[in-house]
Amino acid sequence: MIHMLVPDVECSGFCPDAGTANDCPILYSGEVARPTLVRGARQLLTLQGSNRPRRGAELNDLGVIVDGAVLIVDGIIREVGPTRRLENLAIARQAVEIDAAGRVVLPGFVDSHTHLVGGPARLPRTDDAASLGYDRLLGGDVNTIGDLSARALEASAIRILKDCLRQGTTTLEAKSGHGYDEAGELRILKVHSVLEKGPVSVVSTFMGARFLPRAEIPLRAEYVNWLCDHMLPLVARRRLAEFVDIQCEEGAFSLDQARRVLLAARNLGFGLKMHAGQFWDMGAVGLGVEMGVTSLDHLIYLHETDMERLADSDTIATLLPGGAFYLGYQRYAPARALIDRGVAVALATNYNVDTSPSQSMQTMIGLACRRLQMGVAEAISAATINGAHALRRGDQIGSLEIGKDANLLILGVSDYREIVQNFGINLVEMTMKEGRVVHRQPDVEWPAA
Repeated sequence: MIHMLVPDVECSGFCPDAGTANDCPILYSGEVARPTLVRGARQLLTLQGSNRPRRGAELNDLGVIVDGAVLIVDGIIREVGPTRRLENLAIARQAVEIDAAGRVVLPGFVDSHTHLVGGPARLPRTDDAASLGYDRLLGGDVNTIGDLSARALEASAIRILKDCLRQGTTTLEAKSGHGYDEAGELRILKVHSVLEKGPVSVVSTFMGARFLPRAEIPLRAEYVNWLCDHMLPLVARRRLAEFVDIQCEEGAFSLDQARRVLLAARNLGFGLKMHAGQFWDMGAVGLGVEMGVTSLDHLIYLHETDMERLADSDTIATLLPGGAFYLGYQRYAPARALIDRGVAVALATNYNVDTSPSQSMQTMIGLACRRLQMGVAEAISAATINGAHALRRGDQIGSLEIGKDANLLILGVSDYREIVQNFGINLVEMTMKEGRVVHRQPDVEWPAA
């Protein structure tokens, strides 16, 4: 059996049974040849439960196992339980061991709302903090990919995805929308397809229906025709996206226009998502629930009756505190009221270079606890299992259960509540994706006294 402490897991080139890094049995290269046993976790957060989004008090049940272990075979979780039981299994005797003693182990984060591929950031014209607000984005300029090549877009996205792995995100959703025209949107969606082959699972969403420049708002009806009659069928034929998203806001698309786009997308077999309630309450929640959208995202502004509709539906409320914080909003999504009414709540970063330039789900958990009045356990559930359900993958990822993908994190803390106490600090010492180590935090060379 190969024994490894967490800081030494990512191969330095030589393992007891491996001559080079390419032979290492747990690194992200080639096939996983041997079982892996992650053992000795002070707190193993399994989030075990029924195959549905967590609501209400269920969000507080992290399924904690003290001195817990996870046995992984061929990238899939074979067993979960106390270390003493798992290490005595016959199959575990041939396993590579990863010692997580004194640490927290939990599922990889699922970031269910990002704008991964876009153009360069639109920088403020002054150093005044007020210039960072959303108003700077509502002029004539549009953040598009311009003439950036697919290769340049891919290279930029890979840099971001590497940071996601360092921060513990193993699955994310990526929206288009910055392509502005057919060629640009297809270029973004094709980059999504290439990224799907990497160590981060990328779920592609077509979001051609987004804010338009003010000068082009009168052309919205024509734009909706183009979406429904041309772009949606084209994206469906080429299988470039799993979901379709539309922004239903003043200055974006009306309820009737959103309904038409969502109906066309549903008829083509797409999953549905909506941006709603970011700036105004214009009734988009009712439409989303009626259409059976998988998630309604933002939801800063919504009526009491909308909360009841959501509680009685299968739609997930995806909350995005990073953007509200970065843009200096005083108002955040009413997470406490949503949870208390039984709404299934997820957390995501809303990563994009203009309005939420952070890939850190740990930071989103901290903001959720400080600004959304969520408990730490609730925020972790929202960032893992409910995020998975917001991408229709709750049966594969989001918890550490037998038969699921072995996507997990080892944090350099002894209690999960320290995530919030260490706001803005990356606590991830190791990220595993499908049983392979894809990130290990390097140690710091400290001179001897």
